[in-house]
Amino acid sequence: MFYLKFIRDFVNILRAGQTPAQVAGGFALGTILGLSPMLTLQGALIWLILLVLDVNFSAAGVAMTLFSLLAFLLDPLFHRLGYQILVNVDALKGVWTWLYNAPVAPLTRFNNTVVMGSFVVALLLFVPVYAGMKHFVVAYRTHIHSRLEKWKIYQVLDRSKLLGWYRRIRDLKG
Repeated sequence: MFYLKFIRDFVNILRAGQTPAQVAGGFALGTILGLSPMLTLQGALIWLILLVLDVNFSAAGVAMTLFSLLAFLLDPLFHRLGYQILVNVDALKGVWTWLYNAPVAPLTRFNNTVVMGSFVVALLLFVPVYAGMKHFVVAYRTHIHSRLEKWKIYQVLDRSKLLGWYRRIRDLKG
């Protein structure tokens, strides 16, 4: 049942009234939250950015869920990348020492190889995820949604009593 709700929420996000840039921004910020640990200073900063900017919060939740599941599979890769950055890049050793002795910087947990690797990957993926999601939302709204409405399964589900009941309850809230 969770998967059906997840797919329905994702489709609703794509059809929502917000601009593609707002949906893509929320999805890209959710990607960072999903790939990197949230209980760090940078996680709190991303949450603050998410709350301050006018982005789609639901898209961030969907991305965070998807990429959190993916992050567990990629932890060995994150560890190797974080190890390379923390240990084998001699030019940065002074920076790591200075950060470790700084009063607030250890709250970032930058000295953990998995945290470092996952945060670097999340930052590198931010722009491609944003651009890709923005393009996908535009394509969905202009081409894909009209094709999906013609499918028999979509029409059957759209006319189902369960969905009608759900819509009536949903509309009572608003």
